[in-house]
Amino acid sequence: MSAKNAWRQTVARVVKSEMSVRGVKYQALSQRLEEIGVEQSADNLRNKVNKGIMGADLLLQILYVLKARPLDSALLEEILTDLNE
Repeated sequence: MSAKNAWRQTVARVVKSEMSVRGVKYQALSQRLEEIGVEQSADNLRNKVNKGIMGADLLLQILYVLKARPLDSALLEEILTDLNE
């Protein structure tokens, strides 16, 4: 797997994990983002999250509205190691 793809899959895993922990589906995520002035349809979010491709601003906004746990290098390293096995 290329380094670029590994990082994209890491983004996808982090967001999906945070959504899962909180029981948030894409429609609810879209609504939460709308509450802070960010317009993204549920389908658009699903595509971006599944591909792991989004702007840094959207990633931070998603983590903010999900009240995500802090990210640390150990978590990222664990995901990257898992992807490379």
